[in-house]
Amino acid sequence: MLPSLPTLTVLVPLLSLAGLFYSASVDERFPQGCTSTNSLCFYSLLLPVTIPVYVFFHLWTWMGIKLFRHN
Repeated sequence: MLPSLPTLTVLVPLLSLAGLFYSASVDERFPQGCTSTNSLCFYSLLLPVTIPVYVFFHLWTWMGIKLFRHN
C-alpha cells in the first residue's frame, strides 16, 4: 500500500535533504561535485526541484480536463 499524499509531501523533501547532507559530509569537493550526473549530490538536489514541477503540471493538466468537460 502506498503512503498518502501528505505523508509523501513531507517524506520526499526530508529524504532529499538527508541525501544532500550525506553528500556534503562525504564528498570533499561538495559544491563542484554536484555538477556531475554520477554524483549522489546531483540527484539529491534534482529531486526537490523535480517533484513540485511534476505536481504543478499534473494539477495543471487535471484543471484543463475539468474546465474542458464543464464548458
